[in-house]
Amino acid sequence: MTRSHIIGAYRSPVAPRNGALSAYQPFDLAASVIAKLMKETGIRKDQVEELVLANALGANGNQARITALAAGLPQHVAGLSIDRQCAGGLDAVVLADALIRSGMKDVVIAGGSESYSRRPIRMHTFADGTPPQAYEQAPFTPWADRDPDMAEAADQLAQKLKIDRAEQDSWAQKSHAKTLKAQASLRREIVPMAGLSDDAFARPLTDRHCALAKQVCGTITAANMAVAADGAAFVLMVSDRILRKLTCPSVAVIAGKTMGADPVQPGLAANPAVEATLADARLSATGLSCAEIMEAFAVQAIACQSGTGVPREIVNQKGGALARGHPIGASGAILAVRLFHDLTAAKGGTGLAAIAAAGGLGTALLLSR
Repeated sequence: MTRSHIIGAYRSPVAPRNGALSAYQPFDLAASVIAKLMKETGIRKDQVEELVLANALGANGNQARITALAAGLPQHVAGLSIDRQCAGGLDAVVLADALIRSGMKDVVIAGGSESYSRRPIRMHTFADGTPPQAYEQAPFTPWADRDPDMAEAADQLAQKLKIDRAEQDSWAQKSHAKTLKAQASLRREIVPMAGLSDDAFARPLTDRHCALAKQVCGTITAANMAVAADGAAFVLMVSDRILRKLTCPSVAVIAGKTMGADPVQPGLAANPAVEATLADARLSATGLSCAEIMEAFAVQAIACQSGTGVPREIVNQKGGALARGHPIGASGAILAVRLFHDLTAAKGGTGLAAIAAAGGLGTALLLSR
């Protein structure tokens, strides 16, 4: 069976909603990143066979097809749009891996693009003639009493695992500090847009800032949960057959898995996906050289790291989503981009990306160089 390899990985800067990237539609964000991928890898546009794109807020046609056309990809690229909320960008990579391993495709672009700023207004309609009502959060289960608000679920997780606000705030402070320290190296993976070459939200986060942060729910505050944001991230993946003709750096996809878990406690959903992915690869968490764990909430990242045994010192070494922001459909793909650049810079190792999503979904991916 053929393997898949990532030969290029780039992303946009990430900016809070209604900020520097607010003028960009999701396909605008994506097209610039895809252009950079094509230029740096040397793959011709006519070689691209599929684009798998995650988007959670668009609800506006086949975003992958629209993006493929906006990026100038050939008309034979049909575009596959997926919505798995926070996990979608990483799921796109897992799906692209499956397409290549199966022999169906040789060259696939995969990732996600999201604009909180330009999202459409979504409305519930009613059979009895009640006027439509706008809504912010889509339903993630069919049961209203088992479909928790994400912040409430995060606070319940904190209570269950006895992770207090101080520990969550400390994780957030370190995320910002690591991002600021790594800004120069992070620019290697960022395609500048709207005058931004760095993620816009990262800042020195102090104890005082955390103490003054707006309380959202219990121990969850504006300081220890990720801000809604705009951004895009994509990887270019090829089969063994194509890789043999290239000289660019690459990382191999070792294993990837998406799993469902308890929708009432979505913050733990990444853990079984991590465990299953490591088992498939016959690896242990302690054998990893780096890991990117999604920081939608600090407590969620802490629960994944501690619950799966991934050494804390290798997690999010250049910061995470608490310092970047959370462009939902793109966030998982950003983790894959981060791994690619860290593994290629280190010239070896095995990296893990893991993300949990609303509705009790979890995705994990292993890359090796």
